[in-house]
Amino acid sequence: MAARGWLQKGINAAMSIWRRLSLFVLASSLCLCLCRAEDSAMENIVTEKKAEESHRQDSADLLVFILLLTLTILTIWLFKHRRCRFLHETGLAMIYGLLVGVVLRYAIHVPSDMNNVTLSCNVNASPATLLVNVSGKFYEYTLKGEISGNEINDIQDNEMLRKVTFDPEVFFNILLPPIIFHAGYSLKRRHFFRNLGSILAYAFVGTVVSCFIIGLFMYGCVLLMKQIGHLGGDFFFTDCLFFGAIVSATDPVTVLAIFNELQVDADLYALLFGESVLNDAVALVLSSSIVAYQPEGDNTHTFEAMAMLKSFGIFLGVFSGSFALGVATGVVTALISFNFTKLRDLPLLETALFFLMSWSTFLLAEACGFTGVVAVLFCGMTQAHYTFNNLSPESKDRTKQLFELLNFLAENFIFSYMGLTLFTFHNHVFNPIFIVGAFLAVFLGRAANIYPLSFLLNLSRRNKITSNFQHMMMFAGLRGAMTFALSIRDTATYARQMMFSTTLLVVFFTVWICGGGTTQMLSCQKIRSIGPDGVERRSTKQESAWLFRIWYNFDHNYLKPILTHSGPPLTATFPACCGPLARCLTSPQAYENEGQLKDSDSDLILNDGDISLAYGDITVSTDATGAHTSGTPVGGVAVNSDVAPDWSFPWMIRSTRCLWTRTGTRTKR
Repeated sequence: MAARGWLQKGINAAMSIWRRLSLFVLASSLCLCLCRAEDSAMENIVTEKKAEESHRQDSADLLVFILLLTLTILTIWLFKHRRCRFLHETGLAMIYGLLVGVVLRYAIHVPSDMNNVTLSCNVNASPATLLVNVSGKFYEYTLKGEISGNEINDIQDNEMLRKVTFDPEVFFNILLPPIIFHAGYSLKRRHFFRNLGSILAYAFVGTVVSCFIIGLFMYGCVLLMKQIGHLGGDFFFTDCLFFGAIVSATDPVTVLAIFNELQVDADLYALLFGESVLNDAVALVLSSSIVAYQPEGDNTHTFEAMAMLKSFGIFLGVFSGSFALGVATGVVTALISFNFTKLRDLPLLETALFFLMSWSTFLLAEACGFTGVVAVLFCGMTQAHYTFNNLSPESKDRTKQLFELLNFLAENFIFSYMGLTLFTFHNHVFNPIFIVGAFLAVFLGRAANIYPLSFLLNLSRRNKITSNFQHMMMFAGLRGAMTFALSIRDTATYARQMMFSTTLLVVFFTVWICGGGTTQMLSCQKIRSIGPDGVERRSTKQESAWLFRIWYNFDHNYLKPILTHSGPPLTATFPACCGPLARCLTSPQAYENEGQLKDSDSDLILNDGDISLAYGDITVSTDATGAHTSGTPVGGVAVNSDVAPDWSFPWMIRSTRCLWTRTGTRTKR
């Protein structure tokens, strides 16, 4: 009995201990859960605070650029009010960007939280995304970029500088499309097509020549730097060619703005504008082809004929594919606006569709592996030629103003950012030998583009490119947005960092010095301006390329009537056997517009009749060959035809309103 009592007491004691232990474990678990919940709540609060601080910082960074653009616009107004032409708005934007960059670099320090920063991690590669397991929770981290060894200790002072550094894709996908599209959409087609052969020669042949001249010269500089021990990394011949391609892209926005304001000779304006529009596209495709150069074997930087031919094939394929895609998108937009004529009743929807179709051209080309710059450029030209004729009057004004505004804001934003990056970019490599060599190479490349090609073109041009025009084109080879965007797109290697730093200096010099000296250069070369009441000399039939005459006739008689409401009805141009098809494809508006037809491109070439110029009291007539046929007075006073102006050279009449009239009858083609 005693033993049984002791056993019962032991069991009761064990049960009591077990109950107490269970209560302790339960209480501990409850406390642990409460602590975890409290920690999670605190963690959420901290995360929300960090997100709010990041949002405020991003807003402050964007506000900096908005203030930069606002200050630039106000200064532009002041300069235009005072008629100051020594500095363009893009140069102003760069100056303001430089000033803000100095302030952000040396005056403002926004330290980042360094408490939870791990400065060492044994990873053999630099993946774009990291998944880190922290106490059972997985966190995703993205790669921001490389930090040089001497900047690790100063990482806490670089937070704001990193915030104002944009992803290069922002320039290509958001800022460049409206600039390039506006260039094609606002193109003065009459002067462009009058000088089409010369423009194509400068844009294609000249850009390739400039690329190789600059590349070869810079490779000599690189060899010199390697010989004297001033080269801190790898720099191959393909890198030099890439540098030659990106700095061959001209952007004479400053010069063209002054030309437009002073009403400088239309042919000179067309040559410069047409070259800059097309050579941006050529330089982009050329740089991509150089990057794609991959010889077989271990050494990827040796010369190999098959690899070079493959790169050349890539150049032709990408350019032609981008061209076809841009034209096709423009034609599709024209057909949509042509068929769905009820959309004209809703100009807002019409403008929105036009904008989205135009922008999607760039993204579609990039997604298909082509070049969006080329596609959106030719899309803009096609839209201006076909779709513009189908838009309502309100949409015509809206689209012009919309893309003009986007072009202005995007261009000035890029130039402001250029000034900013001179101080906010962390991996600048400034080499004096490379910089001096780059300036000499750019000068030689531009000279090799303009002078030899002008000499060859003048052998077949009736309207010669005079020496003062050639000097002006040489001087106006500014570098701008495209050069900057191509150089900042890849700054991972030592060679690309050096190219980017040098490119910035080239852009600064050409915009400030060459752009600022445009007015003085015009005076020095005695290139006079034509006032708003002046007259421009027109091409005769013989001065228009035969290929373009064939294209113009086909376009005017068939394509425009099919894609637009302008042009002659197809019933008048199709053969009689195609009458039902012609009536099906011709819109009712075409019959309504037949009697009041006004083709905006009808003055591109002169196909029939003579032309006569009436100025003052005198009428000077020429036949189809351009020879003077009479000096008949408008008021009945006889005039000797010997006093007629010389039609072989550009000439100017001040304060005289001139009227061009067509003599003879219009014939159906």
